[in-house]
Amino acid sequence: MVKILHAADIHLDSPLRGLEGHEGGQVEDIRGATRRAFDNLVELAMEEKVDLLLLAGDLYDGDWKDYNTGLYFASRMGRLHRAGVRVCMVSGNHDAANRITRAMPLPGNVSLFSSRSAETVCYDDLGLAIHGRSYPARAVAENLAASYPAAVEGFCNIGLLHTSLAGRPGHEPYAPCSVDDLYGKGYQYWALGHVHCREVVSREPWIVFPGNLQGRHVREEGDKGATLVRIEDNVVIEVQHRALDVVRWKSCQVDLGTCQAVEEVYDSVRRAMSDSLAQAEGRVLALRLTLSGATAVHPLLHGRSFQLGEELRGLAAALGEVWLEEVRLETTPPAAARPGDCGDTPLAGLLRTLEEVVAGGDVAGLAPELSLLRSRMPAELADAASFVGDKGAERRLLSEVRELLLARLLPGDGR
Repeated sequence: MVKILHAADIHLDSPLRGLEGHEGGQVEDIRGATRRAFDNLVELAMEEKVDLLLLAGDLYDGDWKDYNTGLYFASRMGRLHRAGVRVCMVSGNHDAANRITRAMPLPGNVSLFSSRSAETVCYDDLGLAIHGRSYPARAVAENLAASYPAAVEGFCNIGLLHTSLAGRPGHEPYAPCSVDDLYGKGYQYWALGHVHCREVVSREPWIVFPGNLQGRHVREEGDKGATLVRIEDNVVIEVQHRALDVVRWKSCQVDLGTCQAVEEVYDSVRRAMSDSLAQAEGRVLALRLTLSGATAVHPLLHGRSFQLGEELRGLAAALGEVWLEEVRLETTPPAAARPGDCGDTPLAGLLRTLEEVVAGGDVAGLAPELSLLRSRMPAELADAASFVGDKGAERRLLSEVRELLLARLLPGDGR
């Protein structure tokens, strides 16, 4: 039996977004999550005694600040070399953007495919023929798969390709191709990269995106890892996902509709955090928390939103392995408590103006004032205020401003 391990989109030393404002030694460990996940990949390769590791692009994350990223990778390839594990890799769009990558020598067990044309590497002792081509530039509009050679007779043929296929949401349409293009090559397995969500596109033949090795922000939630493939008599007999991430991202919505007091809010959030942590399978949990629902505590929550956020971070810290990436307040007052007609008053005029801006969802006209405000903020708040141009963030902010004003100006705000 032959074993291969298929991984992609490692993005070594890429920062995890949303944790910039946190401090402490444990957060520094979280910021090194991409390396720790890659260490897990190397350990799995050795534990499973795999014959070949396939890396389907975006090993790096653009230009390195120094050579430490490359030296780290070389040292891990050296470990695999001593364990008898060979490595085949193609460069992706992020690797192609890295000038230093091209000059870094690779250990003898590593084969990096050319960017000039498609190549084939045959391992006679394994009965494997690996076909691949690296990116010559960051943006590749060419159908690279069309240039891949025909299958080698008598071998299990594997295509190594960094592509978006016919397109995937949230990913640039690089190296576009169709599933039929891949079928036509007669390969037994296509080891794809570029799409960060795991997807088995086809089983006959196998066409697999393993997803990225470590989620880097809340849009990359859920377990992340690599794909272990077993081959017997040139036939793929098993394809198995293995989770290797060290930080698990999750979006969690908590409905506060039944809460009558802040203490009940804490209880609901604590339960939700505990449940989410249990699903993280022993990993650190990076959590985006959204509080929603029509609730009697709505004005109180919005009237002290900053304090609430810090208090909820305290709840997370008490659980040990939970880090709050963001707390979003999307509650509303109960129908009976919604403000009615305020008449011809300054408050009514202010609310009408805010409603118009929220409906338009455009704060471009406020850019000079916002820029001045941001310049006077502490650094940690100024970073969080970089929302102009993000329509969703603009709309959320304007809605929060409206609710904060209502909480402060209307009677019964709970201050």
